[in-house]
Amino acid sequence: MSASLIHPQAIVEEGASIGRGTRVWAFAHIVAGAVIGEECNICDHTFIEGAVRTGNRVTIKCGVYLWDGVVVEDDVFIGPAAVFTNDPRPRSRQYLQEYPRTVLKQGCSIGANATVLPGLTIGKWAMIAAGSVVTHSVPDYALVVGIPARFVSWVCRCGLKLDDAMSSRLECSCGQRYRVNDGNIFCEQAA
Repeated sequence: MSASLIHPQAIVEEGASIGRGTRVWAFAHIVAGAVIGEECNICDHTFIEGAVRTGNRVTIKCGVYLWDGVVVEDDVFIGPAAVFTNDPRPRSRQYLQEYPRTVLKQGCSIGANATVLPGLTIGKWAMIAAGSVVTHSVPDYALVVGIPARFVSWVCRCGLKLDDAMSSRLECSCGQRYRVNDGNIFCEQAA
């Protein structure tokens, strides 16, 4: 794996940790204390505060700002201009002692222009549709859409929608199988 690539017009403050193979593009600003995993892609015009942690192989597209309290696990995709908030009752010049944790679990995807309120968990391999406003935590493998975001289907790790959301057993065309029990979905077979 190669060393990280930092564009000369990016700002990576001393004390920020950038993993091997990660690319940080122009006009990105990563604050001291932030930890970025390996093989990530941090696109133009992003801002990452100092208490943010990302896993490996994370993609953060243009115009995304990650504030203190956001935790991003491995293989997460964050689309262009997605918005994360970290203060449930913001007021000018009033600062929280501790910010609510917003956790983006492994492999989830946040669509372009989606908004995620503070203190929520977006489940493993879940998908947030573009433009959605997420006001509640999202289960693993769930596809949510709209304002406010609501469940419409289960999705496979590969990103395809699983057709029969009412069935207790689901199989994707990629070969991945799932079992649904009490409103939760479980992967039965790794594709």
